[in-house]
Amino acid sequence: MSSTTPRASGGGGGFRHEAFLYESREEFLARTAAFIREGLSAGEPVLVAVDAEKSAGLRERLPESSHVRWVDVRRIGRNPARITSLWQEFVARAGDGALRGVGEPIWPLRGPQELAESQRHEELLNLAFAGDLAFHLMCPYDVHALDPAVISEARRSHPALVEGATAGPSTDYRGTEAASAPFDEPLPEPSVTPSEDVVDGLSELALFDLARARIVDAGLDGARSPDLALAVLGADESLRRGGGLRRLRVWREDDAVVCELRARHAVHDPLAGRHPPGARPEIRGLWLANQLCDLVELRSFPTGTVARLHMAG
Repeated sequence: MSSTTPRASGGGGGFRHEAFLYESREEFLARTAAFIREGLSAGEPVLVAVDAEKSAGLRERLPESSHVRWVDVRRIGRNPARITSLWQEFVARAGDGALRGVGEPIWPLRGPQELAESQRHEELLNLAFAGDLAFHLMCPYDVHALDPAVISEARRSHPALVEGATAGPSTDYRGTEAASAPFDEPLPEPSVTPSEDVVDGLSELALFDLARARIVDAGLDGARSPDLALAVLGADESLRRGGGLRRLRVWREDDAVVCELRARHAVHDPLAGRHPPGARPEIRGLWLANQLCDLVELRSFPTGTVARLHMAG
């Protein structure tokens, strides 16, 4: 999308983050198409991040417009942390004025870990865009295809709600102060015995070679193993800044290989690795890991940080 897109002046209202609870494909298409039309009529850039089938249905109802950008969320959003970067890049490129987006980060085939990180993503958006930014983001949820617990969490993680003919504040919204709560919840231990190596003192090349060897031993195919080893190197770049003992564990979990880095450096920013690093080199490595991996789980405690990097293959 070009930065020369015509913009509505002002817009106001701050960040509006709403869950759209829909009961049918027709309801999704009708309301979402109307939402996009409203944005276009106001001169607002629009980014739509839904699956390819829904994009096709929406495009049948809308005129062709260079002011609408379409993204396949199942491609870019398998790792939910990448969706945060998508929205932040959209906002940065759009410049001043109002803008809007449609994002459906949760779908029925999400596994438990992906679902947890997707819900965390939704919560953290309220921190990422807090302030006066005139950004209206609508997040559709299929109430029949998703578990009722997922719908209940959507009510808690979104300040606004669209349900049937009703649109307004969500009375269940828990507030931004709760957004970092899952950041210090321990991750479950692997169901198999992982390899384990102490990696402090290793050069970058030695760490890359060790990680790749462990990754190949765990069963990741040769084409993807360098990418996962590079992600380990990136995460280590961010986590080693505090010094102290660092450990690398690697194991196979279902259809993926998992690399876990444990370090004594505590990460205090719950958005670390979710936004482009810019002038902050200390988060560059975690951002790179998120770009490369199918899933990244990051948890931090006063005693240190755990980063789990997942890659299918």
